[in-house]
Amino acid sequence: MSPTRTRVDLLWVSGRIERWIRFGWINDETSRDPIRRIVAFDPGTIFALVRWSANAYGTAESRIDILRAVLPGEPCSTVPHVHPGGAILLRLAGWPKVEATLLAIEQVEATDIAPEDVCPDHWRHVHNRLTTGLHPRSYTHARHAAWLKRREIGT
Repeated sequence: MSPTRTRVDLLWVSGRIERWIRFGWINDETSRDPIRRIVAFDPGTIFALVRWSANAYGTAESRIDILRAVLPGEPCSTVPHVHPGGAILLRLAGWPKVEATLLAIEQVEATDIAPEDVCPDHWRHVHNRLTTGLHPRSYTHARHAAWLKRREIGT
């Protein structure tokens, strides 16, 4: 794997520990064994990492992070299982907020727009609204067209 890529350690022990990618263009993947794998993302790629774990009493952890993979040397935030880290667009914990985020992702997909292509500001908006207990606004084709124009002119 290239050192310029962001690597994410994934683990799947059904019903105990589940770390998985909800969306994002995976550039490289290595299986370490039947339950562990490492995926890599090119700089600038937006992806969602879901982390869930349980113990004898039920769910112990439920989190979702939507991150942008960074360039080497670019400032970033540390996130467990993400190396070297990422630019955080959304970071929420607790099943109700994780579930609301997954619904927001599904709403984007229902418009036939890939979640990894969505304007990063939308994921920040979803984070802010869900953090304060409000419903996020829908991501529309008009918003996406505006984002594509903005990206085209470089602002």
